[in-house]
Parts: sequence; structure tokens; C-alpha cells
Amino acid sequence: MKKYFTLLLGILVSGIALAQIKTPPASPTFELKGTVGFAEVKVVYSRPSANGRQVAGNLIPYNEVWRTGANASTKISFSEPVKLNGNSVPAGEYALYTIFTEEKATIILSKNLSWWGAIGYDPAEDLLRFEVPVKHPSSHYETFTISFSDFKRNSANLNLKWENTKAMFSIESDVDARVMADIKAQLIDAKTPNARSYYDGAAYYFDTDRDPKLALTWITKAIEMNENPQYWMVHLKAKILAKNNNKPEAIATAKKSMEMAKTAGNMDYVKLNEQLIASLK
Repeated sequence: MKKYFTLLLGILVSGIALAQIKTPPASPTFELKGTVGFAEVKVVYSRPSANGRQVAGNLIPYNEVWRTGANASTKISFSEPVKLNGNSVPAGEYALYTIFTEEKATIILSKNLSWWGAIGYDPAEDLLRFEVPVKHPSSHYETFTISFSDFKRNSANLNLKWENTKAMFSIESDVDARVMADIKAQLIDAKTPNARSYYDGAAYYFDTDRDPKLALTWITKAIEMNENPQYWMVHLKAKILAKNNNKPEAIATAKKSMEMAKTAGNMDYVKLNEQLIASLK
């Protein structure tokens, strides 16, 4: 009888152990993805909330290695080499740790992805460390948030925000060398460049303040080679003419682009041309 009672008790205990009540995590896991230049950037982290607790110097400990979130250490990955605040980082996945004070934060990329939080953290496995200033904006972030901002052609900023504490660092992708190599291969050295290559080359030269005369030659060829040139192509030519200090022709070209945009029903380009014309008068 005792044997059967023990067996029954074991079954009941096992059943209780298996029948757990499932509740949402206090710090849910979040995945942030973005494209910076040509690099795919991904951040995976858990997001704790303040819930009435002090964040600065408490939930974000001062002068201690922090997992930059909750639960497992935050992970950040790059599909190709990038620069973080000017520091070279190879493509790959890293653990993102931080050390905060009231005035600055040390950003740490570790090659070890296996630690739970900061337990067992070893600085010998750091790939990179650099410091950034800490700001204390008036805006309040109840839940720890990592976000992108300030996107440019080849860079963006990554923000770490919680309550009224914020740190930020830049991510930069080597866009220019690759684009210039493509321009050389498909435009400068090509025997028969197409209209799209001429347009793309002109646009990149304009955006990066390169040789405005060559940019004008290329956009002119792009328009001439196109049976039905579009208002956005003509608008670019107007801007390049302005950069070449040819205001009369730039205004005339902008007016032409504006009429084309009206016909196409694109009021955004109508406004862009109006603004360009106003800036040249």
C-alpha cells in the first residue's frame, strides 16, 4: 500500500510541476533591425520597465558593468564591417555591455555571447571599449528603449534610453568606397553607360559635393537618353545647375520640373521646386 501511495504522490507532484501558470515576462524580448549604409544591424535585448523604481544609479548601476537591458546580455550584430564612433568593428555578433556614470557611459562590445547578464563578464574578451556622454533629457522613458535615429546615407545613431537617462553612439558603414567603385566601373570606365547609371552618378556627386560640372554632364545625358524624362530627373538637374552657379537656367529648369510634377499629380515635387526657385531669387 505504501508503495502505491508513494507512486501516486510522485504522479501528483509531477503533474503540479508541469501545470505551471504561464504569465507574460516582466522584461519582454525585443528585436530591433535597421539598415545603415549597406550594413544590416540587429539588436536583440530585453526591455525592463521602471515601475516606480529609480533608474539612474539603481536599475542602471553606476560604475558597474551592465547587461544593457535585462535577462541575457544584449546582442548586437553587423552584416559587414562598420565603425562605432570611429572605431572599426568586424562583421559579426557581439554582446553589448555598458558602464554608466551620471556624466558618461562606456560602451563595450564583448566577443563572449554565452554569459547570462553580466555574470562572469571578463574584460579580457572585450573587442572594443569607448566612452560617450550621458544626457538627461526632460522626456521620460518608462521602459528601457534602444532605437535608431539621425539616418544619413552612410550612418545612423543608436540610442540607449531609460527614464531620463540617454546615451548615444554612431554606426557608420563604408558606403563611399563601394559607390565610387561602382561609378567607376559602370559609368567612368564603361563603354556604353545607360541613363540610370548617369542619373545615379549625378545624384551621388551632387549629394556628396563632388565635381558639379561632371554631375551636370551626367544628369544632362541621363535626361537626353530617356524617352520620357521624369520630373524628379529634371528637378535634380535644376539643383545641379544651382550648384554650378547658373541661377537663371536653374530657375527655368525648376519651373519645367514643377509643371511636369503638376501634370503627374505629385504635389511634393511641386513644393520642392517652389522652394528651390524661392531660394534662388
